[in-house]
Amino acid sequence: MTDIEAPVKRRQYISGFPSLADFIASDEDRTTTIYKRFDRLAARNLLHLQSELAELQARQDEYDNEDNQTRDKEQKQALRNWNAFKIRAEADPSRLELAEEIRIKMKRYRKALLLENRLASISRPHERTLKAFRIKFFNGKPGSNKGWATLGGSSRTLYDDPDDLVALQVPEHQDRTFLFVQDHLGFLFSEGKETHVGGRVGYVSGRAITTFVAWLSTIIVAGLLIGAIVVLYKVRDAEWRLGLIALFTSIFAMSVGISTNAKRTELFGATAA
Repeated sequence: MTDIEAPVKRRQYISGFPSLADFIASDEDRTTTIYKRFDRLAARNLLHLQSELAELQARQDEYDNEDNQTRDKEQKQALRNWNAFKIRAEADPSRLELAEEIRIKMKRYRKALLLENRLASISRPHERTLKAFRIKFFNGKPGSNKGWATLGGSSRTLYDDPDDLVALQVPEHQDRTFLFVQDHLGFLFSEGKETHVGGRVGYVSGRAITTFVAWLSTIIVAGLLIGAIVVLYKVRDAEWRLGLIALFTSIFAMSVGISTNAKRTELFGATAA
């Protein structure tokens, strides 16, 4: 007789930050890593930073105008020699302090710009994933009288605006075929369910869908290629052959255009090949 180990029971976390963090971390594909972008605050932060720099630039211009009007040779030398500039700062540190302040603010401003640029390239969450996430967050259908937000206070509105959300991880190769399978055949790739107030959230494996789509695409391409070879081998009439070549080329181009996210240049290249 052999011992059969009982399945490990999933730990239940108290509603709030613990339960929401567990829900986000429980998805192996990490598609539930959805957070608020705070675009309005980010834009305001950049506006503040650039206004600060505008004021610093105005002060720098005032100093430059003063130095341009002076006839003091030592002051003129300080404009072209760093050591002379530092010696001058011993008597009047305002210009050196301004330079250091500009350096700090400029670094902060450009870092914020680069971060915003990087964030802009991150995709928004998929519609169905966000729908499931919001059902979990609101413990039921959003707007329902029976549900309640997992987080309270001002945090209860974090996931109200879908255009102000970002998904840190989206499935790779998320082309049209992938999205079609995910939306209409996702139940075939379910890995379990979590029961909660207001409904169920199903976990669909993005990796399994990616593998399935890869095999499906391979079969379709192979079928078109083999079918074209066999048909053209059987048909002897030259005019029919030209028509069939045009037909199979059109079918191949349509299948690539519909089932993938290929660009026009890529589509032309694949068809020409």
